[in-house]
Amino acid sequence: MTAVAAERDAVVAGLGPTVTHRDLPAGTLTRVSAPPGAPFGYADVLVGGVGPAAAAASAGGALTAAALGGDPYGLVVSAGIGGGFAPGAPVGGVVVADAIVAADLGAETADGFVPVTGLGFGTVEHRPPAALVRDVAAAAGAAVGTVLTVSTVTGSAARAAELTDRHPRALAEAMEGFGVAEAAAAHGCPVLEIRAMSNAVGPRDRTAWRIPEALAALTSAVAGLAAVRWQGSAQASGRKNPS
Repeated sequence: MTAVAAERDAVVAGLGPTVTHRDLPAGTLTRVSAPPGAPFGYADVLVGGVGPAAAAASAGGALTAAALGGDPYGLVVSAGIGGGFAPGAPVGGVVVADAIVAADLGAETADGFVPVTGLGFGTVEHRPPAALVRDVAAAAGAAVGTVLTVSTVTGSAARAAELTDRHPRALAEAMEGFGVAEAAAAHGCPVLEIRAMSNAVGPRDRTAWRIPEALAALTSAVAGLAAVRWQGSAQASGRKNPS
Protein backbone atom coordinates (compact mmCIF):
# COMPACT_ATOMS: atom_id res chain seq x y z
CA MET A 1 0.00 0.00 0.00
CA THR A 2 1.26 3.43 -0.97
CA ALA A 3 -0.38 6.83 -0.74
CA VAL A 4 0.55 8.25 -4.14
CA ALA A 5 1.68 7.09 -7.56
CA ALA A 6 5.31 8.16 -7.10
CA GLU A 7 5.62 5.86 -4.10
CA ARG A 8 3.97 3.03 -6.04
CA ASP A 9 6.48 3.46 -8.85
CA ALA A 10 9.36 3.34 -6.36
CA VAL A 11 8.00 0.15 -4.79
CA VAL A 12 7.41 -1.51 -8.16
CA ALA A 13 10.96 -0.65 -9.21
CA GLY A 14 12.26 -2.48 -6.16
CA LEU A 15 10.18 -5.61 -6.70
CA GLY A 16 10.41 -6.49 -10.37
CA PRO A 17 8.62 -6.29 -13.70
CA THR A 18 4.92 -5.45 -13.79
CA VAL A 19 2.71 -8.34 -14.81
CA THR A 20 -0.86 -7.04 -14.83
CA HIS A 21 -3.12 -4.23 -13.72
CA ARG A 22 -6.50 -4.87 -12.11
CA ASP A 23 -9.16 -2.28 -11.33
CA LEU A 24 -10.86 -2.44 -7.94
CA PRO A 25 -13.30 0.01 -6.33
CA ALA A 26 -10.35 0.94 -4.09
CA GLY A 27 -8.08 1.71 -7.05
CA THR A 28 -5.87 -0.05 -9.58
CA LEU A 29 -3.76 -2.97 -8.37
CA THR A 30 -0.38 -3.32 -10.02
CA ARG A 31 0.73 -6.96 -9.86
CA VAL A 32 4.49 -7.44 -9.81
CA SER A 33 6.25 -10.75 -10.30
CA ALA A 34 8.71 -11.64 -7.56
CA PRO A 35 12.46 -11.78 -8.22
CA PRO A 36 14.01 -15.26 -8.51
CA GLY A 37 14.40 -16.91 -5.14
CA ALA A 38 11.85 -14.69 -3.38
CA PRO A 39 9.54 -16.41 -0.87
CA PHE A 40 6.45 -15.16 -2.71
CA GLY A 41 5.21 -15.47 -6.26
CA TYR A 42 3.95 -11.93 -6.74
CA ALA A 43 3.07 -8.72 -4.94
CA ASP A 44 0.10 -6.44 -5.53
CA VAL A 45 0.79 -2.72 -5.15
CA LEU A 46 -2.12 -0.32 -4.60
CA VAL A 47 -2.22 3.47 -4.43
CA GLY A 48 -4.59 3.97 -1.52
CA GLY A 49 -4.69 7.73 -1.11
CA VAL A 50 -3.39 10.15 1.50
CA GLY A 51 -4.30 9.85 5.18
CA PRO A 52 -5.37 7.05 7.49
CA ALA A 53 -9.02 6.96 6.44
CA ALA A 54 -8.28 6.60 2.72
CA ALA A 55 -5.56 4.06 3.47
CA ALA A 56 -7.85 1.94 5.65
CA ALA A 57 -10.66 2.00 3.10
CA SER A 58 -8.38 1.06 0.21
CA ALA A 59 -6.51 -1.64 2.10
CA GLY A 60 -9.75 -3.08 3.42
CA GLY A 61 -11.23 -3.20 -0.07
CA ALA A 62 -8.20 -4.97 -1.51
CA LEU A 63 -8.05 -7.46 1.38
CA THR A 64 -11.75 -8.24 1.06
CA ALA A 65 -11.53 -8.71 -2.72
CA ALA A 66 -8.60 -11.10 -2.31
CA ALA A 67 -10.36 -13.08 0.42
CA LEU A 68 -13.57 -13.38 -1.58
CA GLY A 69 -11.51 -14.47 -4.58
CA GLY A 70 -10.10 -17.35 -2.55
CA ASP A 71 -6.52 -16.05 -2.55
CA PRO A 72 -6.07 -13.98 0.63
CA TYR A 73 -2.90 -12.02 1.21
CA GLY A 74 -0.18 -13.22 3.54
CA LEU A 75 1.30 -9.82 4.35
CA VAL A 76 0.31 -6.17 4.02
CA VAL A 77 3.03 -3.54 3.73
CA SER A 78 2.46 0.19 4.10
CA ALA A 79 5.36 1.71 2.17
CA GLY A 80 6.27 5.27 1.31
CA ILE A 81 8.21 8.33 2.28
CA GLY A 82 7.88 10.25 5.54
CA GLY A 83 9.41 12.64 7.99
CA GLY A 84 12.24 11.55 10.26
CA PHE A 85 12.88 12.53 13.86
CA ALA A 86 16.48 13.63 14.34
CA PRO A 87 18.94 12.18 15.01
CA GLY A 88 17.62 8.62 14.73
CA ALA A 89 16.17 8.89 11.22
CA PRO A 90 18.14 11.25 8.99
CA VAL A 91 16.96 12.39 5.58
CA GLY A 92 17.64 9.59 3.10
CA GLY A 93 17.48 6.93 5.80
CA VAL A 94 14.92 4.14 6.08
CA VAL A 95 12.82 3.07 9.06
CA VAL A 96 10.97 -0.21 9.59
CA ALA A 97 8.25 0.13 12.21
CA ASP A 98 8.20 -2.18 15.20
CA ALA A 99 5.16 -0.20 16.40
CA ILE A 100 2.61 1.61 14.21
CA VAL A 101 0.97 4.26 16.38
CA ALA A 102 -1.95 6.63 15.82
CA ALA A 103 -0.39 9.75 17.33
CA ASP A 104 -3.34 12.15 17.13
CA LEU A 105 -6.32 9.83 17.65
CA GLY A 106 -7.86 10.97 20.93
CA ALA A 107 -8.91 14.12 22.72
CA GLU A 108 -7.36 17.38 23.87
CA THR A 109 -8.02 18.08 27.55
CA ALA A 110 -7.00 20.71 30.08
CA ASP A 111 -4.23 18.32 31.11
CA GLY A 112 -3.04 17.66 27.57
CA PHE A 113 -3.65 15.02 24.94
CA VAL A 114 -5.43 11.78 25.87
CA PRO A 115 -5.25 8.87 23.38
CA VAL A 116 -8.50 7.21 22.40
CA THR A 117 -7.61 4.22 24.58
CA GLY A 118 -7.59 6.58 27.56
CA LEU A 119 -11.20 7.40 26.70
CA GLY A 120 -12.09 3.72 26.81
CA PHE A 121 -12.22 3.08 23.06
CA GLY A 122 -10.35 1.21 20.36
CA THR A 123 -6.61 0.93 19.96
CA VAL A 124 -3.77 3.26 19.04
CA GLU A 125 -0.99 0.78 18.29
CA HIS A 126 -0.30 -2.21 16.07
CA ARG A 127 2.85 -4.33 16.40
CA PRO A 128 4.28 -6.00 13.29
CA PRO A 129 5.86 -9.46 13.79
CA ALA A 130 9.15 -8.86 15.61
CA ALA A 131 11.22 -11.39 13.65
CA LEU A 132 9.93 -10.02 10.35
CA VAL A 133 10.76 -6.45 11.39
CA ARG A 134 14.26 -7.51 12.39
CA ASP A 135 14.95 -9.37 9.16
CA VAL A 136 13.50 -6.71 6.86
CA ALA A 137 15.43 -3.97 8.65
CA ALA A 138 18.65 -5.96 8.32
CA ALA A 139 18.05 -6.58 4.61
CA ALA A 140 17.18 -2.92 4.01
CA GLY A 141 19.87 -1.39 6.20
CA ALA A 142 17.09 0.34 8.10
CA ALA A 143 16.59 1.63 11.61
CA VAL A 144 13.86 0.08 13.75
CA GLY A 145 11.46 2.08 15.88
CA THR A 146 7.99 3.56 16.21
CA VAL A 147 6.39 5.13 13.17
CA LEU A 148 3.65 7.61 14.03
CA THR A 149 0.54 8.03 11.91
CA VAL A 150 -0.77 11.59 11.88
CA SER A 151 -3.68 13.25 10.09
CA THR A 152 -1.89 16.60 10.18
CA VAL A 153 1.80 16.64 9.27
CA THR A 154 4.05 18.27 11.85
CA GLY A 155 5.12 21.79 10.91
CA SER A 156 6.77 23.23 14.01
CA ALA A 157 9.51 22.46 16.49
CA ALA A 158 6.97 22.64 19.33
CA ARG A 159 4.78 19.97 17.77
CA ALA A 160 7.78 17.74 17.05
CA ALA A 161 8.87 18.04 20.66
CA GLU A 162 5.35 17.24 21.87
CA LEU A 163 5.28 14.07 19.79
CA THR A 164 8.69 12.87 20.93
CA ASP A 165 7.75 13.59 24.55
CA ARG A 166 4.70 11.35 24.18
CA HIS A 167 6.46 8.79 21.98
CA PRO A 168 10.16 8.71 22.90
CA ARG A 169 10.88 5.77 20.55
CA ALA A 170 9.40 7.54 17.53
CA LEU A 171 11.69 7.62 14.52
CA ALA A 172 9.31 8.75 11.79
CA GLU A 173 5.87 10.14 11.03
CA ALA A 174 3.65 9.52 8.04
CA MET A 175 -0.08 9.55 7.32
CA GLU A 176 -1.22 6.04 6.35
CA GLY A 177 0.37 3.25 8.37
CA PHE A 178 -2.19 3.00 11.14
CA GLY A 179 -5.08 2.92 8.67
CA VAL A 180 -3.43 0.08 6.73
CA ALA A 181 -2.70 -1.75 9.98
CA GLU A 182 -6.32 -1.48 11.10
CA ALA A 183 -7.50 -3.04 7.85
CA ALA A 184 -4.89 -5.80 8.08
CA ALA A 185 -5.84 -6.57 11.69
CA ALA A 186 -9.50 -6.88 10.72
CA HIS A 187 -8.46 -9.62 8.28
CA GLY A 188 -6.05 -11.33 10.66
CA CYS A 189 -3.14 -10.46 8.37
CA PRO A 190 0.35 -9.39 9.50
CA VAL A 191 1.45 -5.87 8.62
CA LEU A 192 4.69 -3.97 8.08
CA GLU A 193 5.44 -0.30 7.61
CA ILE A 194 8.54 0.84 5.70
CA ARG A 195 9.35 4.54 5.43
CA ALA A 196 12.15 6.38 3.65
CA MET A 197 12.90 9.84 5.06
CA SER A 198 12.33 12.79 2.74
CA ASN A 199 12.51 15.51 5.40
CA ALA A 200 13.09 16.15 9.07
CA VAL A 201 10.06 16.39 11.35
CA GLY A 202 9.76 19.98 12.54
CA PRO A 203 9.43 23.42 10.94
CA ARG A 204 8.03 23.07 7.44
CA ASP A 205 10.77 23.91 4.94
CA ARG A 206 10.06 22.54 1.49
CA THR A 207 13.45 23.65 0.21
CA ALA A 208 15.03 21.05 2.51
CA TRP A 209 12.89 18.17 1.29
CA ARG A 210 14.70 15.41 -0.60
CA ILE A 211 11.86 13.49 -2.21
CA PRO A 212 13.79 11.94 -5.15
CA GLU A 213 16.46 10.68 -2.76
CA ALA A 214 13.82 9.26 -0.42
CA LEU A 215 12.05 7.48 -3.27
CA ALA A 216 15.34 5.94 -4.37
CA ALA A 217 15.95 4.76 -0.79
CA LEU A 218 12.45 3.28 -0.75
CA THR A 219 13.18 1.30 -3.91
CA SER A 220 16.34 -0.12 -2.36
CA ALA A 221 14.57 -0.98 0.89
CA VAL A 222 11.69 -2.77 -0.83
CA ALA A 223 14.15 -4.76 -2.94
CA GLY A 224 15.39 -6.28 0.32
CA LEU A 225 12.00 -7.89 0.93
CA ALA A 226 12.82 -10.57 -1.63
CA ALA A 227 15.62 -11.86 0.60
CA VAL A 228 13.49 -12.17 3.73
CA ARG A 229 12.09 -15.60 4.55
CA TRP A 230 8.90 -14.34 6.15
CA GLN A 231 6.63 -16.91 4.49
CA GLY A 232 6.45 -19.29 7.45
CA SER A 233 4.14 -17.00 9.38
CA ALA A 234 2.02 -16.45 6.28
CA GLN A 235 1.64 -20.19 5.69
CA ALA A 236 0.63 -20.69 9.30
CA SER A 237 -2.33 -18.41 8.74
CA GLY A 238 -3.22 -19.96 5.38
CA ARG A 239 -2.18 -17.01 3.23
CA LYS A 240 0.17 -16.83 0.29
CA ASN A 241 0.92 -13.49 -1.30
CA PRO A 242 1.99 -10.08 -0.03
CA SER A 243 0.20 -6.79 -0.72
